[in-house]
Amino acid sequence: MAPSTGPDGARRRILAVANQKGGVGKTTTTINLAAALAEQGRRVLIVDLDPQGNASTGLGIEAARRERSSYDLLVGQEEAAGLVQPTAQANLSVIPATGDLASADVELVDDPSRARRLQRSLRDPGLLADWDYIVIDCPPSLNLLTVNAMAAADAVLVPLQCEFFAMEGLSQLLTTIKEIRRGLNPGLAIEGVVLTMYDRRNNLSDLVARDVRANLGDVVYRTVIPRNVRLSEAPSYALPAIVYDSNSTGSLAYRALARELLERGARAAA
Repeated sequence: MAPSTGPDGARRRILAVANQKGGVGKTTTTINLAAALAEQGRRVLIVDLDPQGNASTGLGIEAARRERSSYDLLVGQEEAAGLVQPTAQANLSVIPATGDLASADVELVDDPSRARRLQRSLRDPGLLADWDYIVIDCPPSLNLLTVNAMAAADAVLVPLQCEFFAMEGLSQLLTTIKEIRRGLNPGLAIEGVVLTMYDRRNNLSDLVARDVRANLGDVVYRTVIPRNVRLSEAPSYALPAIVYDSNSTGSLAYRALARELLERGARAAA
């Protein structure tokens, strides 16, 4: 299938936001990067693949509105287009998650194609034509759900907290990406590494940032996401931070990240 393109000529992309460590800003990055892209006129679909459903909650999709979810997509009971729900923000929609996802590993254990379930659904040409970006929020583990996300994705976006063991956790994730390339998705790329929870008052944050850039080079985004209370508060109001407090430092950082991502995509398509 020939790749389709968005309004700036960049190829439409499916991004898996993944890190097996919890608490690194993965869901915050999913919500706010997607919201920032939508704010710039891109049509964005979030696929919540985390049984905790935090991305769905953070976008205002209450539990009562999740009768059908990404679980139904994964087990093959529903087509993706029928599961999409709009959010309060223009250009931004979501396929929500429920706790049923936690049982997917067991339910699909006898299916030899279980790792490609999401790939078959999200790679449908009709669905891809509706969106400029599909962003998958993965659970904080390297289980069947994350494997499905990587098998379906064009690239993996890695939020990396500025902490002492950052590189150690990243090494395990990169090994998983290599395995996915060998067996399920040869074209899977690393979209980039996003440094999150950066505290300029803390020398450790600066040391980690320099270490990551020294090891990974240009794969690390220039934009750094700071520690910001508005990013933490926004989900309790069921809003992306860039809507909750448009001028907060966290919101400005995610807008800058979206611009940088779009610039990279345009360069790659040129």
